[in-house]
Amino acid sequence: MPFVPDASVVLAWHFRDEQSPLAEAVATRSYSDLAVVPPHWPLDVGNALLRGERRACSSAEDVSRFVERLAALDVEIDPLSADEVYSVLLPLARAHRLSVYDAAYLELAGRRGLPLATLDEALVRAAQAAGVELLEGDRS
Repeated sequence: MPFVPDASVVLAWHFRDEQSPLAEAVATRSYSDLAVVPPHWPLDVGNALLRGERRACSSAEDVSRFVERLAALDVEIDPLSADEVYSVLLPLARAHRLSVYDAAYLELAGRRGLPLATLDEALVRAAQAAGVELLEGDRS
């Protein structure tokens, strides 16, 4: 079944200090199920990988291997217009006290009726409040 993984859960596969049972369950699922993501997802993930390199949390070689792993996944990037950012995501972000980036994950999961996979507690609370299904698992 398709699902929406946010950057936090995907980055936990790469950064050892962020690993969790939920992240590992999502990693396993990602090899058999379609991951549906908002258009900024590759930028979100790529930026965090670069920050990790700059902070000496990983090397360029580690990042290259991880990017190859991501390239092997079945990922659909759901399109989003500028009008949708302003008319849908901005109000959703305000309502749930999220960034517009996180609101994009919430909106996508809700609109497509897909479970959301996240380690971000604010996004978990927003999903619960909005009635968006969360992938279950231990987030610690």
